[in-house]
Amino acid sequence: MNYLTGIRLNGFPEQSSYLANLPVVKYLQSLEELAFEKPVTFFVGENGTGKSTLLEAIAVALGFNPEGGSRDFSFSTKSSHSVLHQYLTTIKSGYPKDGFFLRAESFYNTTTYLDEHSTLLRYGGVSFHAQSHGESFLSLVTNRFEGNGLYILDEPEAALSPQRLMSLMVAIDELVEENSQFVIATHSPILMTYPKAEILEMTDTGIHKVKYSETEHYKITKQFLDDPERMLRYLFRD
Repeated sequence: MNYLTGIRLNGFPEQSSYLANLPVVKYLQSLEELAFEKPVTFFVGENGTGKSTLLEAIAVALGFNPEGGSRDFSFSTKSSHSVLHQYLTTIKSGYPKDGFFLRAESFYNTTTYLDEHSTLLRYGGVSFHAQSHGESFLSLVTNRFEGNGLYILDEPEAALSPQRLMSLMVAIDELVEENSQFVIATHSPILMTYPKAEILEMTDTGIHKVKYSETEHYKITKQFLDDPERMLRYLFRD
């Protein structure tokens, strides 16, 4: 089930703001609506296109804490989120029973808050700081995400090995089968293979719905792995 069916941009950030120059923001103003049609939506694209900024704005517009967590999290270590959420309208078809915003760059802050303000029984019963980064990340997903939820993940691959990424995909699929929806910003060509997903690639020319094999991430990774010696010669040529 898709609780979030789309977003639209109302108005436009001040021209003096860096937001006005983000390709994704420029393109959104020309759209009546950016629709989310599958239970998992991937935002992909080069650094600087605005995918994580847009993901953060969606999360904040939906009431999540900007640094991560659920809607009842209130901590703030440093206010660095943009004002893009003020210009977004989220289009919903229902209200999830559960939800969480998980971002790699502030995951330490989120788990510290949990260690200090929770019994941790809902999170597996073990302090996150007593686990490795990847273990704590997967523990949060498998123990805290309860289904019938809307989950927003920003670059989850930063914490995970390739094998653990495949474990994350299994966890995502189990939650999708329990009427959950995911919106994920990622660079991982492994994660993008998840079969029940829609891939939205953000480029300088707009937001494009693409197949996995059409993404730049797939093309470059395949080209490198097919002939790493050739690519290294090209990168480090005299």
